[in-house]
Amino acid sequence: MAFTGPSLLAFDTSTEVLSVAVRRGGAVLARSGPGGAESSATLIPLVQALLAEAGLAIGQLDAVCFGRGPGSFTGLRTACAVAQGLAFGAGLPVLPVDTLHAVAEEAHHAAGAARVVAVLDARMGEVYAAAHAFDGGAHPLGAAAAEARLLSPEDVAVPAGWTLAGNAFAACGERLPQDAPRVQALPTAAAILRLAPALLAAGAAVPPERAWPLYVRDKVAQTTAERAAARGVAT
Repeated sequence: MAFTGPSLLAFDTSTEVLSVAVRRGGAVLARSGPGGAESSATLIPLVQALLAEAGLAIGQLDAVCFGRGPGSFTGLRTACAVAQGLAFGAGLPVLPVDTLHAVAEEAHHAAGAARVVAVLDARMGEVYAAAHAFDGGAHPLGAAAAEARLLSPEDVAVPAGWTLAGNAFAACGERLPQDAPRVQALPTAAAILRLAPALLAAGAAVPPERAWPLYVRDKVAQTTAERAAARGVAT
């Protein structure tokens, strides 16, 4: 059987769901599992199993792709470290993909949403947000719209005709815009693979040592005083 197109491995550990996918030519195999702290122990075995199922060795890949963030600090470090290690050992480039871009792509693929404001739960009462258009339409926030931002849910703007997509609805759905269509979506590895060919063609792949997570927030937790202040409790 002839295989066409790049052979790629992709994974994302930025959310509560671990997602891994392999592309060999036009065929894609995808698996998911528990994310969070478990992903550091299960990611590599799942990668190995999926590559074996696809009949590929690491060295036969054209690139290793990973969800670079924003998202869980621990998850982003895990994905980046594994991508760097696999790619460095096999002499492959790494393709870091924005998780919010992958969320938008998942909503586009699953629900046909052409203009998406992607939101991921950032904890601490905030969300990560970015806008992506798949129909050539203008971004609602100007040229920097696709740049990930850390926002209060009330500050997320969803213009008419745009869809709100992500995993933040359970945590703060009542604080997000209420009049926009909503799509529950995660930054899946399959979505990363769908984005990868265009990103590779645009020169977005980097050597392993130049692949880094995208944190956006520079602080992982609030102090006791900050948590109390947020609840309106005196310390």
